[in-house]
Amino acid sequence: MAFISYASTGDFSAGNTSRIIGPLVLWLFPDTTPETLLVIHGITRKIAHLTEYALLALLAARAFRGSSHNGLRARWFLASLILVVVYALLDEYHQSFVPSRTGTIYDSLIDIAGGFAALIIVKRRDWFRRASNSPV
Repeated sequence: MAFISYASTGDFSAGNTSRIIGPLVLWLFPDTTPETLLVIHGITRKIAHLTEYALLALLAARAFRGSSHNGLRARWFLASLILVVVYALLDEYHQSFVPSRTGTIYDSLIDIAGGFAALIIVKRRDWFRRASNSPV
């Protein structure tokens, strides 16, 4: 969560990340047009949103599943999802106050989708493990 908060500052604004992503893309694909470069930059930034919240969800699931509190352990999926949703909304709200950033509900939805997808993968993996260990 600390990294997500740091990534919400001006240091990770589109103007700053373009200084890294742009030259890298042009080095790999020298004939890239400026329009294509903008699209690649935008997609890369949205994938970063998805990924950082997927990692947050995985870490939250791990923490809640191993909790000493029975209620959290039993409801790890819901607790993890609530954490992801609340933090995604707070993160975008915070960005709305940073001059070089914009806070949008669309980014929050991307964040939530990344976290939800990671939690579904964990849940399905558990289900498959239980199914393969059950006696036939």
